[in-house]
Amino acid sequence: MTALLVELLTEELPPKALQAIGNAFATGIVNGLAKRGLADASRPHRTFATPRRLAVLVDDVPEKAADLPKREKVLPVSVALDAAGKPSAALAKKLAALGAAHVTIDQLERAPDGKQESFFYRFTAPGITLTAGLQAALTEAITQLPIPKVMHYQTPEGEEVNFVRPAHRLVALHGDRVVPVRALGLDAGRETFGHRFLSAGAITLASADGYDRQIRDQGSIVPGFEERRTAIADALGAAADARHAKLAESAALLDEVTALVEFPVVYAGTFDSAFLAVPQECLILSMKQHQKYFPLVDASGRLLSQFLIVSNQKTDDRSNIVHGNERVLRARLADAKFFFDQDRKTKLETRVDKLGAVVYHNKLGTQLQRVERLQRLAGEIARLLHANADQAVRAARLAKADLVTDMVGEFPELQGLMGQYYARHDGEDDAVARAIEAHYHPRFANDSLPEDNIGCAVALADKLDTLTGIYGIGLVPTGDKDPFGLRRAALGVLRILAERPLPLDLRQLLQLARNQFAGDAVAESVAADLHGFMLERLRHYLRERGFEAGTVDAVIAQQPTRIDRVTPRLEAVRAFLALPEAASLAAANKRIRNILRKAEGTLSEPDRALMQEPAEIALLEAVDALAPRVAALVDAEDYAAALTLLSGARQPVDAFFDDVMVMADEPLVRQNRLGLLAKLDRLMNAVADISRLAA
Repeated sequence: MTALLVELLTEELPPKALQAIGNAFATGIVNGLAKRGLADASRPHRTFATPRRLAVLVDDVPEKAADLPKREKVLPVSVALDAAGKPSAALAKKLAALGAAHVTIDQLERAPDGKQESFFYRFTAPGITLTAGLQAALTEAITQLPIPKVMHYQTPEGEEVNFVRPAHRLVALHGDRVVPVRALGLDAGRETFGHRFLSAGAITLASADGYDRQIRDQGSIVPGFEERRTAIADALGAAADARHAKLAESAALLDEVTALVEFPVVYAGTFDSAFLAVPQECLILSMKQHQKYFPLVDASGRLLSQFLIVSNQKTDDRSNIVHGNERVLRARLADAKFFFDQDRKTKLETRVDKLGAVVYHNKLGTQLQRVERLQRLAGEIARLLHANADQAVRAARLAKADLVTDMVGEFPELQGLMGQYYARHDGEDDAVARAIEAHYHPRFANDSLPEDNIGCAVALADKLDTLTGIYGIGLVPTGDKDPFGLRRAALGVLRILAERPLPLDLRQLLQLARNQFAGDAVAESVAADLHGFMLERLRHYLRERGFEAGTVDAVIAQQPTRIDRVTPRLEAVRAFLALPEAASLAAANKRIRNILRKAEGTLSEPDRALMQEPAEIALLEAVDALAPRVAALVDAEDYAAALTLLSGARQPVDAFFDDVMVMADEPLVRQNRLGLLAKLDRLMNAVADISRLAA
């Protein structure tokens, strides 16, 4: 039992996928070994991933898996023996196929097998060797890697290979012994290479458990992804503190840079403070996206004219690295300043008509046609919210104008934000400028929402237009494919309605959005179809917020259209479930639903004159007494009180089912009792479908 190392040395791997590929490589090999009895998957292993290598170190791996007792079914007795009770030719053939031709029938186990008897062969299977087991595990792991795009290349020996990047070395060491496996046209050995510039020549690895130390000392490599990430974060933090500054938010960049360097060293640079006249979002994006630099901000979050570089080079004279990076950044920031200055020479209003040359979708027209729909829809939503409709219409008209600016052409991530800057420069109302930026919100999970009703109106209009247009021409998301972001748009609408909260009817909003499309451009049924689609998104959203599945199901079953009232109803159902009467009433309601499902014809209001049993009269009186009080509480949105009041119906409901035969022989009596149950059902489900709460 000793350590096993597997390392694959490659050309530079895609940085945004490195961590996932590295983890999958290590996990795949460990699981493959464990499946064959050569490792314990529950024990920790070490994963290494750098821009040019994937590796895993597994402790306590044997040379050979343990032998295992096996029991193999041979044949049914009726097939294994002939009419005279002698071994059949089929039995001899089957035993030969199992490698047990030497076994006699007396050595087989005869045992029940379902409705028949069968012969079974018990034997000890030799454990797989490490060489065979690792070969299989390595092949499986490579095949299952989450590779974003596969390259096809040819090895020097002419072998055709498909992999994420060309592979140059394969190391497989069990202790100090090379395990003779093969992958990607490479035979395993013990030779690898270190840092491209900070190490000299090939490194001959002495043993598996000495890999980490040797690759550091001789190769100038920090091989662990998490260790390298932590080292970079600490160095960046120290450099920022030394300059009395803070790092701008850079979690994603930190992951990417960790995947770009093998021996990280942090340097600091500066740029001309005149560039700070450009919106800092433009400068930050240019630094992070194009150059992978870490911007520095002051305590209030304002950008400073300083930045940090994570280099893959260590040198005593850092001036060449710093000055070279400063020159490159100066050119990038000069481009951003040029775009900003040029864009402000043309007002947003004059750019709107240019959207007529930008196709939104070939079945839905141009961006200009879309803007015209947004104007009408945003105005209607603003009026429903008693907000300034003129401002909403104006914001909707200008919302997409920055798409034809130079800055957004260079940095699409800044759409909306640049529109806000340019609108303010043009002298537009501040509420209009804010709404231009806010109408894209929320852009992702947990993103902020528009702050005012003008922004909400335009944001809702934008997302509802996307939903009704794209969904309405049949481009419905399937599986994990959602190229037009309809799930994201649906969640955005739901979050705005629920969290703001806004007193708007979702079905009405969807129909208003549908009405903006001329003729039969989109399906007539799209509002109803989308309502169901969005309720499923609402179900996932509520579960993620911590509401129980049964509680969510009870509320969603009512097909709510006022999303702002959903959370209060959920809270009320939670409180109802704590009442001692809840389980009995939920079970009774489930029973009522099952009975009514079988009812025939239209059920009318119950007639007291047709009632024969005291229990049904008492139930009718209880329902008539509770109904107006429950309705008043529901109208006042006091859902918890309404459900608490309903708990008082438990005794007459229980008595009814104990004493009354609903499906009486007399048709009029039977229909009257069904009508009473229908009335009770409507009362009991005024807040939520409590039958969904029954065990």
